[in-house]
Amino acid sequence: MNAVSMEKGAAPKRIAASIEVSPKQAAESPDLPGLFPAGVRVYITDVGTDTNATLVSAAKRVHDLGYTPVPHFASRRLTTKAALEDRIKAMAEEAGVHDVLVIGGGLEKQAGDFSSTMEVLETGFFDKYGVTEMGVAGHPEGSPDFSPEVAVEALRLKKSFGERTDARIRIVTQFGFDGQKFVDWAESLRDHGIDLPVHLGVAGPAKITTLVKYAAMCGVGNSLEFFKRNTRSLAMLATSHSPEGVVGPIEKHALATPGTAIKQIHVFPFGGIKKASQWLEERGTWDIKTSLYPSMNSKS
Repeated sequence: MNAVSMEKGAAPKRIAASIEVSPKQAAESPDLPGLFPAGVRVYITDVGTDTNATLVSAAKRVHDLGYTPVPHFASRRLTTKAALEDRIKAMAEEAGVHDVLVIGGGLEKQAGDFSSTMEVLETGFFDKYGVTEMGVAGHPEGSPDFSPEVAVEALRLKKSFGERTDARIRIVTQFGFDGQKFVDWAESLRDHGIDLPVHLGVAGPAKITTLVKYAAMCGVGNSLEFFKRNTRSLAMLATSHSPEGVVGPIEKHALATPGTAIKQIHVFPFGGIKKASQWLEERGTWDIKTSLYPSMNSKS
């Protein structure tokens, strides 16, 4: 670890981070053991093509490696209530899962019983099986699927759900390239009565062409235009992107602002998990003591 390691009782010099992996990476990657610090939240994506057994196996390996597994539950991709309960039960009892990310899922037409995140939360299955940490989606740049007003009301409902249950709700956002815009969005939530902790999404190191592809796929068009305006020539498209220009404003604000809603960043490792982890280690993020990671702190 490098020179930005913290002394006991000192203020953090870096904002904490989580990262996500695919089920295949979680279950099979030889790079995963020891790649991240113990306790770090490792999100496991679900695009609707993996079986419950595969997803549970992926979460179990992440847990057994000493990380905190955070499986995705994509609401509109789920089938039946019975199948949902079976997955949650297996995740909790076989893979030690107590933390999840519940999102809409992005399909125009729902695949089964659920059309929204709230419908999944209201089943009570997470509480039944001891899952008390829950991430929900945030969209700093809006979404093509709903209006900003609908998005705000959805977050209010999720905050209310947390207040009347044992769930500790946080907002985990889509990635983008305009760090200051993300900061402004996160801090503006209080104006709407939403005081949930926010984890802002950032893209890890990757080729610019790769980021453009994922930005188009994920519907972050406004941020993509910002990114293109700041990519000064076509020749730069062949180079690699450093996340520091995005993370810098976020980190500076978060560490200097008492009571900020922004608790950490969430890294999308489009250039690979090894490259993302190396960047996080080199910048000192991975030096933060495990006890300060949000997975170990219910207030974050």
